[in-house]
Amino acid sequence: MIDNLERVWTQVLGAIDKIVSPDWGTVINALPLLVIVGVVGPLLTLLAVFWLYYAVLRPRARIRVEEGPRVAALGADGAPVFPVGLPYCLTHRLIFTSGTTSCDLDHFELAVICPMCGVGRRAGVDTCGNCGLVFRVEQRMRIATAAVPPPGGAAIA
Repeated sequence: MIDNLERVWTQVLGAIDKIVSPDWGTVINALPLLVIVGVVGPLLTLLAVFWLYYAVLRPRARIRVEEGPRVAALGADGAPVFPVGLPYCLTHRLIFTSGTTSCDLDHFELAVICPMCGVGRRAGVDTCGNCGLVFRVEQRMRIATAAVPPPGGAAIA
């Protein structure tokens, strides 16, 4: 029985000896694996977590396509206010999407205000007669901004 206890004690001391004073040659040979597992692995994991977080919660633009004409706003003097660079019909007070050259209601030619000099011209003409700006009107998508409450308080429900 004492021999069995001595053998077990010798095995326990041999296991403790390997932990307390390891074979440094084996540890040095395993160092690249320890660096990969201990440094590169966590860095790649953090990178994957941040990428997933951004992919799920990133801000997205709201896109809406404007189809058809819209009514122009009236200025303080009661005259319609037309945006620069978009075709408009003065008789019907309508603003059309880019690329439109005639009114849908009476088929008259639309007008456009030059973005550079502010002079009005026909929508079918590509070059401004006043400043020479070549302005080709093409269809484009309008990006809507996020809805925000009015200044000075919360939105009215």
